Amino acid sequence: MGSQVENNNPNGNNNNHNNHVTVSKTLTILQPHSLLPKPAPPNSNKNNNQNDAVLPLAFGKFFRQRSNDLSSAISRGISSIKQSIENDESFNKNVTEFNLPGVKVVVTAKNESNVLLSMKARTVTFFSRSNCRDCTAVRRLFRERGLRFVEINVDVYVEREKEVVDRTGSKTVPKIFFDGELVGGLVELNAMMRSGDGELERRLLREEGGKSEAAPAAPAYGFDDDVAKEDEEEGEMVRVVRVMRQRLPIQDRWIKMKVVRNCFSGTELVDFLVHYLHSSRPKAVEIGKQLCKKHFIHHVLGEYDFEEGNNHFYRFLEHEPFITKCFNFRGATNDSEPKAAAELCDRLTKIMSAILESYASDDRRHVDYVAISKSEEFRRYVNMTQDLQRVDLLELSENEKLAFFLNLYNAMVIHAVIRVGVGQEGAINRRSFSDFLYLIGGHPYSLSTIKNGILRSNRRSPYSLVKPFSTGDPRLELALLKMNPLIHFGICNATKSSPKVRFFSPHRVAEELRGAAREFFANDGIEVDLEKRTIYLSPIFKWYGMDFGQERNILNWMISYLDPNKAGLVTHLLGDAASVNISYKNYDWSINS
Repeated sequence: MGSQVENNNPNGNNNNHNNHVTVSKTLTILQPHSLLPKPAPPNSNKNNNQNDAVLPLAFGKFFRQRSNDLSSAISRGISSIKQSIENDESFNKNVTEFNLPGVKVVVTAKNESNVLLSMKARTVTFFSRSNCRDCTAVRRLFRERGLRFVEINVDVYVEREKEVVDRTGSKTVPKIFFDGELVGGLVELNAMMRSGDGELERRLLREEGGKSEAAPAAPAYGFDDDVAKEDEEEGEMVRVVRVMRQRLPIQDRWIKMKVVRNCFSGTELVDFLVHYLHSSRPKAVEIGKQLCKKHFIHHVLGEYDFEEGNNHFYRFLEHEPFITKCFNFRGATNDSEPKAAAELCDRLTKIMSAILESYASDDRRHVDYVAISKSEEFRRYVNMTQDLQRVDLLELSENEKLAFFLNLYNAMVIHAVIRVGVGQEGAINRRSFSDFLYLIGGHPYSLSTIKNGILRSNRRSPYSLVKPFSTGDPRLELALLKMNPLIHFGICNATKSSPKVRFFSPHRVAEELRGAAREFFANDGIEVDLEKRTIYLSPIFKWYGMDFGQERNILNWMISYLDPNKAGLVTHLLGDAASVNISYKNYDWSINS
């Protein structure tokens, strides 16, 4: 409903006579439906002698008043219609729309899920583990039904495993709770969902006036568990190191024609240990070697194990020039006894898998980096990276080393997206990402050195003339003995054209890499055009051609990783005497968010 104001002066001009204004207006009011109260006509109190400034204000006040009156009338009318419809048993319940002049009313029937959302539902909580198929199924079912839930992964929140046992008498997961009531696992959830009587919906609704046991508490951000602190007990060597930092004469020295900062001599260290520990000099030298081996101190030139003498200089790990560029360093090194490398690999795999399960799409091709950055799981991951600072990686087997660095690379990429960000138009800043550093085992490792130095067995990166590790570099000991080209399908650089992000288990890494290759080719890693006798490949095969071999050899090599259809097409082309063309597709550097 509305009103129209018409000006009878076609030229739109005001005629001024003796400083008075004469305005002729016609007001048209749309009448409401007969069932609605009819508004009374406005008081007509036109005064042709009013001033120009008063007239618009009067009309504005009138229109606002009429709008308020009319809205109230419509509301009262619709309420009366609704009441009469509810009292009329013969009314057609299937009617979803009816019209009044100037008013359209649409009635939408609520489905069961809308009813659940509109009522006070019980809190849904379930305990899970990383890489658990049943847990993945429960999570997917909840998401498909649009249910809000709290997930507590006991691989991330280790202290909560005891709660699972206390509440259920078992460590088995998943365990689902509605408020504090134990529902069961995947089998029980499926049974409720398949029942035709809406059992799930009934169980989800809190009974009016009913009381139930409190639901498991949701994980709180910023609180570490007691289990994570159990290894923080201070050992004798840590106490010695802390006194050393205070009492050794740490200063800049002139060594081999250059200034070396924050160092001390081997003799100064031995003198301190003899005095502080009341030990013999040979014993003090042995302690110095242990301090070097555990990466509390390093030779400033990286040339020697610990030796006593005024010509051998050392510095603490936190004084290394590269240390402030490492994103897992927070102003001080981790002095705790280094954890076993295999244990760290296992924990890294579980916590990052939990992050993907919660904040990535089911196919892992899209990652919600913003949600990850705000999560408690990621905060705990960042804390965990401090344990990498002095870890001994030489104790790892080849498969453990392969899985460890594959997983660490993929985790560091996620960290790099969050901390470094992306470049213009949402594309990855390749230079910043390549230089993203962690302190691992006492030495700096960038994404580039992990990929090319460790995983590619110290091979030059594309368009580079030098290898990542020179002769004598202590990191060279960790390079894989044999280059496996499948590693290119196991690492994700956060771009849309890269393989999807995943994490590997040490005892199945070879099998999982083969699966990653098959999945890469099944998506968009290869396209075959029989008419043009052309095979379109990802530019990865061009950039790292030395890892895959000659182009025709690449095609023969990849056949075993193709699905039967693509494998047949490639085999057909290779079987002809004619040549086969290989073309490389464009690479999409935009972020996979």
